[in-house]
Amino acid sequence: MPSDEVPKEPAAPKEKKTATAVKLASKQQEISVTEFFEKNKQILGFDSRSKSLLMGIKEAVDNSLDACEEAGFLPDIQVSIERLNDEDYRIRIEDNGPGIVHKMMPNVFGRLLYGSRFHALRQSRGQQGIGISATVMYGNITTGKPAHVMSKIEGDDEVAWGMDIVIDTKTNRPIVTNDKAFTWEGKEHGTSIEYTIKGRYITGKQSVFEYLKDTAIVNPHAEITFHDPDGTRYVFERATDIMPPKPKEIKPHPEGMEIGDLLKYASNSQQKTVRAFLKNDFSRITDRIASEILEKAKVDGEKKPEKLTRDEAISILDAIKTVKIMAPPTDCLSPIGDTLIKKGLMHVLDGLRPEYYATPVTRSPKAVNGNPFVVEAGIVYGGDIPSDGQVQILRFANRVPLLYQQGACAITKAISEMDWRRYGLEQRGGKGIPFGPAIILVHVASTKVPFTSEGKEAVASFPELQSEIGLALRLCARNLKSHLNKMERKNKTHAKFEIVQEILPDMAQKAAAHLGRPVPNLDMTITRIMNVVWVEPSVKKLGKKEREITYTVYNYTNTPRSFRLHAQVPKEAVNLTLFTNPAFLDMNDEGKANWEITDLQPSKNTVITFELKGDMADTFDADDIFFSGLNPAMVMGAEQLPGDWGIKGMEITQTDEGDFVDDDEEEETEVEDLGDE
Repeated sequence: MPSDEVPKEPAAPKEKKTATAVKLASKQQEISVTEFFEKNKQILGFDSRSKSLLMGIKEAVDNSLDACEEAGFLPDIQVSIERLNDEDYRIRIEDNGPGIVHKMMPNVFGRLLYGSRFHALRQSRGQQGIGISATVMYGNITTGKPAHVMSKIEGDDEVAWGMDIVIDTKTNRPIVTNDKAFTWEGKEHGTSIEYTIKGRYITGKQSVFEYLKDTAIVNPHAEITFHDPDGTRYVFERATDIMPPKPKEIKPHPEGMEIGDLLKYASNSQQKTVRAFLKNDFSRITDRIASEILEKAKVDGEKKPEKLTRDEAISILDAIKTVKIMAPPTDCLSPIGDTLIKKGLMHVLDGLRPEYYATPVTRSPKAVNGNPFVVEAGIVYGGDIPSDGQVQILRFANRVPLLYQQGACAITKAISEMDWRRYGLEQRGGKGIPFGPAIILVHVASTKVPFTSEGKEAVASFPELQSEIGLALRLCARNLKSHLNKMERKNKTHAKFEIVQEILPDMAQKAAAHLGRPVPNLDMTITRIMNVVWVEPSVKKLGKKEREITYTVYNYTNTPRSFRLHAQVPKEAVNLTLFTNPAFLDMNDEGKANWEITDLQPSKNTVITFELKGDMADTFDADDIFFSGLNPAMVMGAEQLPGDWGIKGMEITQTDEGDFVDDDEEEETEVEDLGDE
C-alpha cells in the first residue's frame, strides 16, 4: 500500500426504516364514547347556543315524565332558567318521580350509554341512555362547572342525597364530589338536576316555552311549571287525572325484520330448535304459523337456531312476508287516545278559540323492522288561528315534541304529499304544506321510533310508517271536510228557515187582517216547504266539569218518522243515571250511545237531554251526532251513521215515501274505499 494513501473508514450501518403501517398502528387507540360525542356534539343536537339550551331541558323533562309514569305518579315538573350573564344560564329541573337509588346516581347522570330502556321492547321517551348524561357533559365542557343532582326515593325513613358530578371523557366514568345526605324538606320523593350551560334563550317557534306547551298537549296528565329568565311564571295545568296505560315489554314482531336482526336473535336464543325459536322468541307466532313459515322456507324446524345460515334466514324472512300474522300487540305502546288528544288540544289552545276540533284518529298497530308502532292524528280548525299562512304542524314521537328538522321528517312529507284541496284547505299545485286556519297534529308511538339521528329531531321516512301517517291524516281530514259541509248546508237551511218563518207569518197576518178572518196555523205549510228532519244541538255549562247536552229534533216532513240517533260520548264522563230520556236505548263500552225515536209526527218535536261529568265532559262536541233509518237528503244537523260503528240492524235508509232499504252494500263500499286510500 502506498504511504500517501489514507485508509477508508468503514461505512455506517444503514438505518432500518419503520413501515408506515407499523407507525399508524402505534397511534391507534380505543375512543371513549364520551370523547366521540364531545367532538361531535351536533349529533346529539348541541349544535347552536339556543338549541343546546332547549335540548338539555328536553332530555331532563323526558326522563322525569318517564320516571313518574313508571311509578304511577301524576307528573309535577318544575323547570327554571336563571340568566347568569350574556351566555351562561343556570337551569334546574325538578320532578316528583320515584327518585334514584344513591349508588346509581353517578352512573345515571355521569355515564353515556347507561340506562334501563335500551333493550326493552316497550314505548318510552328515552332509550339510549345518552340524553341527560350528554347534557351534563355539555355543561361541563362549556362552563367547566359540575352538575348538582339531588334525589330522594320513597319511604319515610329515607334521606335525600346530593352530589356534584363531572364526566371523565377519557373513560366515560363519573367524577363525584360533595356526596352528602341531607333532609329535603317538604319532598316525599323525586329528583332534581341543576347545571350551568352556555346557551341563548329565545322566544318563538323553537323556544323552551313552545316545547313545554307542546309537551302539555300530548301529556295532559302532567302539570308543568316554568320560570323563564325574566322571572315570569307559566303553569300548564293538569287537564286530567287519567294516567296513560303503562306499556308492557314484549317480544319482537317478525314483520319487516332484517336478515342481520334474525341471525342475531337466533345466535342469542335459548331455544333448542328453530321451530321453538320462532314460536317463543317472537310475538304473534303460534305453532301452526311457525310450521307454515318453515314449510314455505324449506328449513328444518329441528335445527339449532345458532346453526341457521344466511340463505336459510333469507328464506324464512321471505316466507314470513307471505304468511298472515296478527298485528303486533298494543300493550307495549301507550298511545294518547282520541279523547285525550282532543282534551290536550282544547286545554292548551283554548286561547285561539278554534271553531272545530276534528275527531282525532288512532290507527291500528303496525310494525317496521320488527318494532310495533301506532300513528295518531288530529286537526284543529278556524277561530283565531291565522288563515293567511301555512298550517302549523305539531310533530310528536312517544309523547315528545319534535321542534327541529321539520323538512326531513316523515310526518311533514306525508302531510305535503296529500291533496288538502279536497278537504277544504288551500294548497298550491296539490303538493306541499297546505295554507289555511288549521293546526295538524301527528303522534308516532313505537317501541323504537326510527329517528334520523341521535338528536331525535325527525322521524325517518320508512314506507310503512309514512303510509300509516297518510291514512291517519286522511281519516282526520274527512272528519274536517264532513264538518265543513255540514256547517255549510246547515247555514243555508237556517237562512231558508228564517225567511219562511218571518215572511209567511207576516203574509198570513196581513191577509187575515184584510179579510177579517183569524190567522191560520202555518205549521203544516212550513213543514211542506222545509221537508227535513232537523236536529238542533245545544250545550249548557253546569259547572267547570259538567255539561248538559240537549238535542231538539223537529219533524218538518209530511209523514211520521221513526229513526235512531247515535253519539260517541267520552266514556270517562258518562254516568248512565244521567241518561234518563225514554228514547235512550243503550251504550257500549266505547261510549257509543243510541236513542230510538218512534213515530215523530209532522210539525212536532222531541227533546233528548243528558249530562256529562268529569275532566272529559268538555271534549264532547254536540255537533258530532249521527242518525240511521232515514234518507240522508232529508236530515239536517246530523250525519249518516258511519259503516264502521259495528251496530247491526241500523244500516237502513228510509225513502221519501217511508220505505226502508238495506244500505249494507253501500257501507261496505265506503269501508273498502277507505282501505284503498
